Amino acid sequence: MASKASIPKGTRDFSSLEVSKRQYIISTIQKHFKTFGFKPIETPTFENSDTLMGKYGDEGDRLIFKILNSGDYLKKANAEAYENKDSVKLSSSISEKALKYDLTVPFARYVVQHQNEIDFPFKRYQIQNVYRADRPQKGRFREFTQCDADVIGSDSLWQEVEFIQLYDAVFTSLKLEGVTIKMNNRKILSGLAEVIGESDKLIDFTVALDKLDKIGEEGVKKEMLEKGISESAIDNIKPIFNFTGDFSQKIDLLISLLADSEIGQKGIEELQFIQRALDKMPLQTAKLDLDVTLARGLNYYTGAIFEISAPEEVKMGSIGGGGRYDDLTGIFGLKNMSGVGISFGLDRIYLVLEELNLFPQEIEETTKVLFINFGEKEALYALKAISKLRGSSISSELYPDTVKMKKQMTYADRRNIPYVVLAGGSEIKDEVYNLKNMKTGEQNKFSLKELFAHFSD
Repeated sequence: MASKASIPKGTRDFSSLEVSKRQYIISTIQKHFKTFGFKPIETPTFENSDTLMGKYGDEGDRLIFKILNSGDYLKKANAEAYENKDSVKLSSSISEKALKYDLTVPFARYVVQHQNEIDFPFKRYQIQNVYRADRPQKGRFREFTQCDADVIGSDSLWQEVEFIQLYDAVFTSLKLEGVTIKMNNRKILSGLAEVIGESDKLIDFTVALDKLDKIGEEGVKKEMLEKGISESAIDNIKPIFNFTGDFSQKIDLLISLLADSEIGQKGIEELQFIQRALDKMPLQTAKLDLDVTLARGLNYYTGAIFEISAPEEVKMGSIGGGGRYDDLTGIFGLKNMSGVGISFGLDRIYLVLEELNLFPQEIEETTKVLFINFGEKEALYALKAISKLRGSSISSELYPDTVKMKKQMTYADRRNIPYVVLAGGSEIKDEVYNLKNMKTGEQNKFSLKELFAHFSD
């Protein structure tokens, strides 16, 4: 009995048109990566489990896809863990590898392994699929593509300035205006936790705070209380739940709020440096906003944090993000290697461009001209022209079968092929090609040289 054709939830097939649109976004991002001096690398689809586990916090660890060991994996299973239903210990005994959750941690592993071959600071970009055992919903998939750029081996804040400019350049090229680059600093969050006396609960504090736009002020307060953060501590940070004003006004409020926190003041200084630089080099179409609730819930950010929001008219989660990680490579044995990186969410950017009708019309055109197949002799004559056109990157093809012309013309029409060439016995005799414009119906006879010139203009 034939099995039902299906794919796993959270994954997708892509049509030719969808692939073309995705490649348009990727090529735009890639062009700017190169312009900004980044070089490409790739890492494996799966990593050793211990490379990934413990790097994303408890929430992230739960979303990592684990790969069962090959063969009789239960033979080496931890019997005690199996009996006690201890999924963590059991998992580590039957699964030694996992699909990569993001590109940053594998990149840190790559840097450590190849440190003797790398010139620092090292600027790399990477465009590959990642995997998360998340609940699928609009704009959230279990398999999706990340487009990352990182600089490692420098603690200069000019890197953060350049990444903001890179975001702006890419979205301007995609004609996606009105994007908001939200920014915060992990030192600000540490300062807030410090001034309310909850430094030991920094991760719980930031994970809850990061959900403000999803669950609201009361939801955040409830989660903080459940994590053991006192009600008086929450009252002390009440002003940040309604943080308004422009970048400078928000900085002024933070200066007052974090007056007694040395690390908080350091975070403010870093934000001010970036602001001063960008005041002298205004962004093209993106907006920069200081969002003190932005935490991103990832354990490895230590400085700047970025999150990109689509224009307000589109209801979509973040379409990019990143931040500074001062010692990520330290977890693999390479200390004092500061890095900063950003990511573009290809799949969500696709949905935004689709909703706003921003894909160029020419993306829908695949083949430029289809040659009608009248028979073996005519097909050979057609292929002579096809070879010349393809030699100049003019997409052209021969209909493969000798069927009724109406069927071939319908095929061209359905595929939005703008031109067809009809070349039968009389055309071969006169050494011409009869070119038909599928939109206007106009037909003209051209020599091979004239046909080539027509498509080369």
